Amino acid sequence: MNGANPDQHRRTNQARESQVLLIGPPNIGKSVIFNRLSGIHVGMANYPGTTVDYTEGIARFGDIRAHIVDTPGTYTLTASNEAEEVAVAFLEKRPDLVVCVLDASHLESSIFLALQVLEFGLPTLVVVNRMDLCRERGLHLDSDALSKELGVPVLTTIALDGDGVDELRDRISAALSGDLPEPGRRQDASWELAESIKNRVIQRRGGSKERLRDRIGDASMRPWPGILIALLVMASVFGIVLGLGMGLRQFILLPIVRDFIIPLIVTGVDALVDPGLLRNILVGDYGFLTKGIEWPLTLIMPYVLSFYLALCILEDSGYLPRLGVMLDGLLTKIGLSGPSIIPLLLGYGCGIPAIISTRALASRKNRLMVALMASISIPCIAQTGAFISLLAAQSPLALVFVAFLSFVTLIASGVILNRLIPGRTMPMVMEMPDLLMPRARMIGKKMWVQTRHYLVEAVPAVVGGVAVAAILYETGWMARLGTFMSPLVTGWLRLPEEAAVPLLLGIFRRELTVLPLLDMNLSVLQLVVGAVVALYYVPCIAMMAILYREFGAYFALLTFVITTVLAFFIGGLIAHTGAFFMVI
Repeated sequence: MNGANPDQHRRTNQARESQVLLIGPPNIGKSVIFNRLSGIHVGMANYPGTTVDYTEGIARFGDIRAHIVDTPGTYTLTASNEAEEVAVAFLEKRPDLVVCVLDASHLESSIFLALQVLEFGLPTLVVVNRMDLCRERGLHLDSDALSKELGVPVLTTIALDGDGVDELRDRISAALSGDLPEPGRRQDASWELAESIKNRVIQRRGGSKERLRDRIGDASMRPWPGILIALLVMASVFGIVLGLGMGLRQFILLPIVRDFIIPLIVTGVDALVDPGLLRNILVGDYGFLTKGIEWPLTLIMPYVLSFYLALCILEDSGYLPRLGVMLDGLLTKIGLSGPSIIPLLLGYGCGIPAIISTRALASRKNRLMVALMASISIPCIAQTGAFISLLAAQSPLALVFVAFLSFVTLIASGVILNRLIPGRTMPMVMEMPDLLMPRARMIGKKMWVQTRHYLVEAVPAVVGGVAVAAILYETGWMARLGTFMSPLVTGWLRLPEEAAVPLLLGIFRRELTVLPLLDMNLSVLQLVVGAVVALYYVPCIAMMAILYREFGAYFALLTFVITTVLAFFIGGLIAHTGAFFMVI
């Protein structure tokens, strides 16, 4: 369960059980520890700001059942931003046990946070995570000395490998059974004290060697060879998404669905249902048992899987923040800062995490800009998969044109919004994570989560949309609707009347604005017009709900109006301009 109001959380748990609070700086593996303790999977990535809200789960420690809360990563407790406010609010609720997670590779800043946590006088365990990175740098942590300095038990872990987690679980179990640790030494937290403690508990053993990946990481943040590295990375991502996606579709999913599953369904329906309206709705031209399975599984899912494979590799490697640093100068020219690149890239997967992750941005102006830019010009991966299926076979050039239009709109909308939205763009402040080799096991877990999410959340919505289209088509309402919207659909957009239906379905799922066009025998120009309308069309219902929650009704309504006007205006403009040149 995610949420932003600890008071509400408390009210829902009146029958109070033991509560364990996880707190620590961003991007140090705190969520990995939460996942291992609770068995719940929350998003993890190798850059700051992955956890921008608190997450609650139930964990069992022997016979003890406890609520465990993963607070947003925070460097201090001065309550100067939303993440710090959430962390402080939970500490003020006096949890039974605080597990303060420190970063072994950046110990000084972690100790400063620990000193602030100890000022609350709560039973506290300190966990120093990422000991592998500490050792790689030739550093040795004296955990006993750190324990004496802070006055609380100190454990060490490598959470990704599970090292030390069993001991942590045992210590939590003992604490909740009554063997609570001391609240620790209350000392006035200061950076000088944190530095002094760090110097007393960390010793260097052996020479400091610059690692190859450190040199690559540093090079990727400089214009040269950073731009070349960025182009190679983006080309690799493009290759994975298109190449792997097309391969999955053509050689695995399409044969399975078309040659085995759909014939089986059609045979079964023909045997059980008499010819007529019901059979046509089930397995006819828009049959939701045929198209409802074929479209989401063979046209979209291959690209969903290939995109998230590429994104998971980028996330876990720690490359994305470095890309942000290199692009900071360019992004500043349109009013954004380097960290804005992360939610923008997430938007190519799904607009919802993209909008939520804007909470990590330093200014409200940047949050509004990125949310609106993502809504206007960035297609989600399901929509992108539909574009590829619609355009790639008929005209690859049309696919390139739509992608180019999306990029130009992204830049233009940034320039315009920078002038229209008041406020300041805060300078980039980002702690650079280590450049790491992605782990196959973690990528496999993330891929499974994304696949399950797509199958459970997206596919039923697509099947439902196809069912609506099948009923409208078979009952004749599609033709009536087309006639009613004829001035807009056939007159302005120069599309057939039945194209009115996907415009309605697209409100529920953006890819549904595209998929029904596949079976309409459209010309290349009409395909481009349909794709452009879909590109700018209104965000899906779920995305509108997130816009409303994050920014309020006015902003959500404004986004709805802007996207609708842009979709029809630019779509119609391309339709008439293309028709004019074809006549000439």
